[in-house]
Amino acid sequence: MKKLSEMTLAVIGVGLIGGSLARVLRAKGSIGRVIGVGRGEANLKRALELGVVDSWTQHIEEAVKEADLVCVAVPMGAYAGVFSAMKTVLSEQIVFDAGSTKQSAIQVARQQLAGFQRFVPAHPLAGTEQSGVDASFESLFENRLCILTPEEHTDPQALDVVEHIWQVAGSRVLKMDASQHDAFLAGVSHLPHVAAYALVYAISREAEKQKGAYDPFDFAAGGFRDFTRIASSSPEMWRDIALNNREAVLNKMDAYQGALQEIRHSLETGDGEALLKIFSDAKTRRDAWVKSSQM
Repeated sequence: MKKLSEMTLAVIGVGLIGGSLARVLRAKGSIGRVIGVGRGEANLKRALELGVVDSWTQHIEEAVKEADLVCVAVPMGAYAGVFSAMKTVLSEQIVFDAGSTKQSAIQVARQQLAGFQRFVPAHPLAGTEQSGVDASFESLFENRLCILTPEEHTDPQALDVVEHIWQVAGSRVLKMDASQHDAFLAGVSHLPHVAAYALVYAISREAEKQKGAYDPFDFAAGGFRDFTRIASSSPEMWRDIALNNREAVLNKMDAYQGALQEIRHSLETGDGEALLKIFSDAKTRRDAWVKSSQM
């Protein structure tokens, strides 16, 4: 088998994640060639201009034929079309993704790539609210967790190669079951995005109803900016993530609404002690997480 530094990588979706992976592999001399694939010609031309890719095409089959490795870094809703386009030209290529919901990724792979065992589901826990190749940067994955969710029949060699790729990119790699991944990420990633969108939407809708002399957003400061930063993320991407992990997200929404109900009850009854306990417990848990994540 070729060394990684001799391989050709096709990146389908040269945005924040796909672009950053290409950047770091190229910067470390760990990949032979990178082919960018996508729908937007302007973004692909920009990727070539920035040196993120060596060449580009808008035809998936064309790129996959030339590739040893294929990274799928597109919104979850585009998976079926991407996998369908590549299935007739797959042979020995190793395919891996970077999507946020692993059970749905595996399900689409089973449907479109039936019998293909060199697909390795992966999810790097890294990102920003920005998108497109201009948002990509080499250090995005540095010291970040990347979760692999292989199946029983995943090719061991393919798994080793993909694990090595993410380690080269700077990630700490962890393997787990896809359903466990989706349950965890629903709480710490997917629900926060839903909550951020919901808060901005609620305030905007109230402002439209009131039609007053002032816009409530004029009074928003650091706290609102910090909490809602991720509401500037791609709506298309997060729509797809929420729908593809809907059961787990709904479960976490129930838990969140339960906590809000406790807070609401404390406010209605004027129970300051109960309110303080909820806030204090949350602060203690978050402070402990922040401290451990900095070690």
